Amino acid sequence: MNSKLIRKQFFDFFESKKHKIVPSAPLVIKNDPTLMFTNAGMNQFKDFFLGDKIAKNKRVADTQKCLRVSGKHNDLEEVGLDSYHQTMFEMLGNWSFGDYFKEEAIEWAWELLTEVYQLPKDRLYASVFEGDEAENLEPDSEAATFWEKWLPKERILYCDKKDNFWEMGATGPCGPCSEIHVDLRSEDERAKVDGKSLVNADHPQVVEIWNLVFIQYNRKEDGSLEQLPEKHVDTGMGFERLCMAMQNKLSNYDTDVFSPLIEFVEQESGKRYEGVYTKEAKKDIAFRVVVDHIRAVAFAIADGQQPSNNKAGYVIRRILRRAVRYYFSFLDVKEPLLYKLIPLLAEQFDGVFPELGKQQDFIAKIIQSEEKRFLRTLDKGLQRIDNLEVKNKVIDGKTAFTLFDTFGFPLDLTMLVASEKGWTVDEEGFKVAMQVQRDGSKADAVKEFGDWHSLLDNPSVEFIGYDHLEAEDVEVVKYRTVKVKNKEQYQIVLNKTPFYAEGGGQIGDTGILSFGGETIKVVNTKRENDLIIHHIHKFPEDFKTFIRASVNASKRRLTENNHSATHLLHAALKEVLGEHVNQKGSLVADTHLRFDFSHYQKVEKEELAKIEEIVNRRIRENIPLEEARSIPLAEAKKTGVTMLFGEKYGDKVRMITFDQSFSHELCGGCHVSATGKIGLFKIKLETSVAAGVRRIEAVTADQAEAYLNKELQTLNDIRSLFKNPKHLLKNVENLVDENKSLKKELERLQNAQAGNLKVSLKESAIAMDGYQYIAAKLPLQDSKAIKTLSHQLKEELGNVVIVFGAEIKGKPQISVTITEELTKSKGLHAGNMVRELAKEIQGGGGGQAFFASAGGKDASGLDSAIAKAKSLLEA
Repeated sequence: MNSKLIRKQFFDFFESKKHKIVPSAPLVIKNDPTLMFTNAGMNQFKDFFLGDKIAKNKRVADTQKCLRVSGKHNDLEEVGLDSYHQTMFEMLGNWSFGDYFKEEAIEWAWELLTEVYQLPKDRLYASVFEGDEAENLEPDSEAATFWEKWLPKERILYCDKKDNFWEMGATGPCGPCSEIHVDLRSEDERAKVDGKSLVNADHPQVVEIWNLVFIQYNRKEDGSLEQLPEKHVDTGMGFERLCMAMQNKLSNYDTDVFSPLIEFVEQESGKRYEGVYTKEAKKDIAFRVVVDHIRAVAFAIADGQQPSNNKAGYVIRRILRRAVRYYFSFLDVKEPLLYKLIPLLAEQFDGVFPELGKQQDFIAKIIQSEEKRFLRTLDKGLQRIDNLEVKNKVIDGKTAFTLFDTFGFPLDLTMLVASEKGWTVDEEGFKVAMQVQRDGSKADAVKEFGDWHSLLDNPSVEFIGYDHLEAEDVEVVKYRTVKVKNKEQYQIVLNKTPFYAEGGGQIGDTGILSFGGETIKVVNTKRENDLIIHHIHKFPEDFKTFIRASVNASKRRLTENNHSATHLLHAALKEVLGEHVNQKGSLVADTHLRFDFSHYQKVEKEELAKIEEIVNRRIRENIPLEEARSIPLAEAKKTGVTMLFGEKYGDKVRMITFDQSFSHELCGGCHVSATGKIGLFKIKLETSVAAGVRRIEAVTADQAEAYLNKELQTLNDIRSLFKNPKHLLKNVENLVDENKSLKKELERLQNAQAGNLKVSLKESAIAMDGYQYIAAKLPLQDSKAIKTLSHQLKEELGNVVIVFGAEIKGKPQISVTITEELTKSKGLHAGNMVRELAKEIQGGGGGQAFFASAGGKDASGLDSAIAKAKSLLEA
């Protein structure tokens, strides 16, 4: 049975059990401070488990894109080594929110696996929770009893808390779980060793395929457990592992989920995949790493997260670079490879995750650019290793870590290059340096969430901020403290609020809460999943008094200007540049707006002028806002509304329109009632963010006026400097041309002076141990001329060491040049020499073995630095 049919039969089965099939949430999480990526099927349903939201559908099922590479679930370094770990995987799941519980979940799991999928019954095992005395928890005999209807007792296994008690995190909903394992070994192997002894023993052919979680407790901050008012079911079945079992394979990578990708990489690399699972089988590991990692990277980009150096973007970049170094090192592929897999992936997931196909060109360009950049990094890393100063033929751990952390050069490649040179690498020292960094990062990132203290039972939390900036008779629903770097933050939830929570690029509202006579500042408003949380500067003395909630109206109005202007900008970009333009990120603040969009080249100034003209024309037309709230998503789609990739839309959505034929988007943000209120729109900057992504920064209303006034003042100041000429631009152009001409003349004179110096410097050369030595303090003021002079002397004299000092623009500078032959035969190193010499001028520097330079603060030390150079060579 192929994978598409396996997935379809899962949906069909649970639809027959009255479950609503819902779409996957994006891989990248935006409204949950505890997670960067969706790592389990339940993430999008957390609000239902926490009691912050009531489920409209008590039974749902889906296939969820998941990524496990950071935090508690860190599978990255396992991927490629074994047959069943992946970074990105699909999690098939069914949920009950206060509806059915253990009996139905177990019965339906058995029915699907044995009757629909027809997996052999004698190869299945079920585990249940054995209880925990320390937690005062009894064994889950209830689940075991239900299993006895389908399995003999000897294949129902009681397991400990580690394997059979599921928790969302340090606090929150949790409960016992029941795992279903399948034994995929041959009949001969099964006859030798009973499968039950291999359950939860990390055997590659005796694997868990489905976990049924019975959520019935809430873990409090003090570690204690309390019963939840409603009991829930949360199940997760690894799609790739299910395919392995259904297709009679011994590895996920042998299924049709991965085999087309592996075949493509075989063609591109000219290597053959043999399916060997040992640490030494680097070639086969590389195949598995490539076909796994491309899925994670592609889906992350499709859902709006591009590779970068920060947070989630850094994780995606790490995954991509791990794949590149594996194909670079072990498949002998030296050109970008990953991006070529995108069309195949898009075809494979067509109809399941359509966002991949709709953006495949954009995704491929981003990945190709990242690959090119890292391949250059690898090449430069090889050069850096060649120029290392290595003592006792050992690259110390700190140096190896710097190569990895600063320059992106992986440890295994450092070790490979070192072994070719007859060196070794201090692996323990590398691990120590890595751990120091991790410990520091954890300390910086740690957040301690206190328990919510509830004051109202199951209230509806209502946002009224589209229509009102103030609310009377507001009540506190619950409150908590959060510790960040040992500083306390104060958070409360209100039963109704005019405060907009940060989201969709728009900043959160600020303002005040009046508790009777006490005024509390709201410093920010954020969202956790669908819960609106007000960040306040302190807790009130009395939580139970009625509140007046007041948003900072001026700040909100300015933010509305910028949000509506962002919509107009998006539409104008599509009109001028083309329909390929799609939003890739935004920031809407009260002071400015920032808009990232897909486009593959610089936006020309004529195009920017046209875009700006269109936006301002639409502002002057004073187009009224057309807002449609709570309309069905399917109905909205029929209107041709603009939707954003990577956004999770509910069943009901909100449409914002400024002229149906111009700007028509799904949006939950705050907007002006008519475009005329924006006043004025002005683009300040257009630049590149990443391959295929451009950014525009702009201002509106008061900020636009202030920006233009400042620019005009600067222009008037320049005009005054030129005595108010009739043709200012021509005067500036003439000045620039004159400056260029003078610079060229100065450079010519410097080079002529250097040429005159060359003769006397050659005559001053001293013969040393098999080479000549030149040292001098030069009267030159140009570092480029000094470097050129050094190069010419090296070419003319052969084996030579040259040390020059000079004072350039009041700052001392030292350079050391060594013939490459001497770096090998004598072990001389310009970088090491210049570091020592720089101490004399209170500076620092470095460089390669054959050339290095340093700057400093104390020019009076130049003479002593030059004198010291000779003693270093004689030592």
